[in-house]
Amino acid sequence: MKGSDVRTNHEQGGLLFSDLPFLVTAAHELKSPLSLVRQLALGLESSSLDSAERERMVQQIILTSERALRLTTDLSRSSRLEDSMFDLEPINPQQLCEEVAHELTPLYAARGRVIQVASHRRSMLVVANYDLLRRIMLNFGDNALHYTDSTEPVQLRARIHGGGTRIRLGVRDYGPAVPKDTWDRLHASLGTGTQTLHSRPQSSGLGLYVAGQFASAMHGHIGATRHRDGATFYVDIDASTQLSLL
Repeated sequence: MKGSDVRTNHEQGGLLFSDLPFLVTAAHELKSPLSLVRQLALGLESSSLDSAERERMVQQIILTSERALRLTTDLSRSSRLEDSMFDLEPINPQQLCEEVAHELTPLYAARGRVIQVASHRRSMLVVANYDLLRRIMLNFGDNALHYTDSTEPVQLRARIHGGGTRIRLGVRDYGPAVPKDTWDRLHASLGTGTQTLHSRPQSSGLGLYVAGQFASAMHGHIGATRHRDGATFYVDIDASTQLSLL
């Protein structure tokens, strides 16, 4: 196939060989929850299960399916970013964090984990698209649960950043420590590509890539802070000047 033919095919929505690594990554990311759902569904056929165990497995199937559905929805939304217009409006980031924590609480409870929101007394507003910002925080919250290996509560936090011009929304997890050299590579490409973390082998970085695309659509960016016992993944968004005008 000639180069011009390849470009035309891409413009018409066809797949290029360069798209294949991304598709493989997406398939890898979806394989884990789908395999778990299949395993749990087959386990329900066992006659030795009591009603409590059966109910627990059904609940796990529902919650795992919801996580996979969120990822597929995010992938679909990400692919249409360039063709869509997203309204930006003043949003209360503290309230958004509380709504995300509330939505993820059943999933955390099913795994014996706790998610909470750090309090913040100062009023804050960000200029963002509610749905995109919510999806970024859900993504961070999902990852924090999936890779945490501690009983410490995962914490969502919104705080003023950049001398008051930005608001940083972050999720602090307690997963396996990431070696510094690996961390440096991750941080350099965060949100711009996919990368497997060997200390978190089930992560392909696909969710972070999608989160980065959503942040860019709102004139923001994502980043991460490395801790000895985990990491904080965050998104920086422009602060609204609306409060200062009141």
